[in-house]
Amino acid sequence: MSEIVSRKVLRRLVPFLMLCYFAAFLDRVNVGFAALTMNRDLGLSAAVYGFGAGIFFLGYFLFEVPSNIILEKVGARRWIARIMITWSIVSASTAFVVGEYSFYLVRFLLGIAEAGFFPGIILYLTYWFPSEQRAKVVGAFMAAIPISSVIGSPLSAWIMAATDGAHGLAGWQWLYLIEAAPSFLLGFAVLAYLTDRPALATWLTPQERDWLVARIEQDRRERVVVQKIGLRQALMHPRVLGLALVYFGVSTGLYGIGLWLPQIVKGFGLSTIETGFVTAIPYIVSVVGMIAWTRHSDRTMERTWHTALPALVGGLAFAAAGYIPSPTLAMVALSVAALGVFACMPTFWTLPTALLTGSAAAGGIALINAIGGLGGFVGPYLIGWIKDATGQFSLALLAIAGFMVAAGLLALVLGRSGTVPEAVPAE
Repeated sequence: MSEIVSRKVLRRLVPFLMLCYFAAFLDRVNVGFAALTMNRDLGLSAAVYGFGAGIFFLGYFLFEVPSNIILEKVGARRWIARIMITWSIVSASTAFVVGEYSFYLVRFLLGIAEAGFFPGIILYLTYWFPSEQRAKVVGAFMAAIPISSVIGSPLSAWIMAATDGAHGLAGWQWLYLIEAAPSFLLGFAVLAYLTDRPALATWLTPQERDWLVARIEQDRRERVVVQKIGLRQALMHPRVLGLALVYFGVSTGLYGIGLWLPQIVKGFGLSTIETGFVTAIPYIVSVVGMIAWTRHSDRTMERTWHTALPALVGGLAFAAAGYIPSPTLAMVALSVAALGVFACMPTFWTLPTALLTGSAAAGGIALINAIGGLGGFVGPYLIGWIKDATGQFSLALLAIAGFMVAAGLLALVLGRSGTVPEAVPAE
């Protein structure tokens, strides 16, 4: 029965959650494409853009833990729907910013609106999938990030080129308005489609529901850390804080490349449309690589090296990309860097979910994502500040490389000290 139920749950939940995350990430990073003309229209410097793009994560940080605790209390269906509807409205309002301060305000509000979505989904998946399946499942869900860029990069470039000047609005304004619509509609779809817990899943037979509820409860009892960790302990636990620092380093790379890659690529002398297609290349590589890597992690039941190695390789690739004179070879290095980021992240998220349960999982996962998400502020702002100071991206990419390498080394240290839990095979 296990294979039948697992496939049924996988088909029911993961494609829909991927679609929701696709829309979320598109709304989060389309600012990178808008910046190709928005910065000029609004007179934003590289440092101002980097700060505004990254300030999203300050709002995200402040409301992440409360949001995830509310989700645990009221249920994923209603809370995720609320998140998606409100963030889509805020994202659309970015079309009407008029300068740096309104840009800062809207990006900050967007972070508040979206806070809790990603860790909420990670928590939600623990209700439905035992630990030995999670790297594969989280990897499939998180494949929505590079897929959103594979599709969204050329789509965003086309929207900006095709709509520029229509009804008196610039192409970047239409970009925000058009790409906010899917999130708004999906928010209402969540209310109709998602099920909060396996016990409420009418799309499973009674026997399938009973088996799944029992299997998830068994998995909870088999966690590596057998002592009970409460919410307050989880928020101050050295394991949780160590994992948060690892995620901080990886997030610096993720959003450093995610929010600046279109401008880096356009610097190769390409048009906006060409930039859209070339920017998609690193994400195509990442989709294939992250799925293969997470499957290998589940087969071997190993987590530490599957987190650390891609972070280290990705960091070295970031460093190389800034000093390669050939645009073609630089794109190869950036593709390897993106692969390192995306291969690392799904396996990383198996670690806190193997450590925490209940309200401790809700708070701990949210805290890790909140602290880690601050890397999404540091990365874009650091790149913008260094770009303004030096006139080039080389030193900026080297700085991002340092955060990635540090994350990989810290993951190894945590693993060697026993701080990072490994997967436990089901009996």
